[in-house]
Amino acid sequence: MMAFIAKLVVKPEKAAEFEALQIKLKALTHEHEPDTLVYDLIRHRDEPNTYVVYSSFKDQAAFDAHMASSFHDELVPPILDCLAEEMDLQFFDVLGA
Repeated sequence: MMAFIAKLVVKPEKAAEFEALQIKLKALTHEHEPDTLVYDLIRHRDEPNTYVVYSSFKDQAAFDAHMASSFHDELVPPILDCLAEEMDLQFFDVLGA
């Protein structure tokens, strides 16, 4: 299994749009990608414009399918337009799975 953690700092005026887009991406991911085991969006309690997306995948093929989905291609560009700084994206191996 593999996972990623993405830290995203959003422009304050784009927060509502960002959340709506991410929640839609989360719903579509859970609906159409059974090998995406987790896709969660969380917001920092003390820094309201800072979010983290955590996602885990059955394997590399599941991650590749996620990245190639039509809804990913549709939703990610406007998500990135909401950011105040470059996304911090890190990849991990899930242990003990």
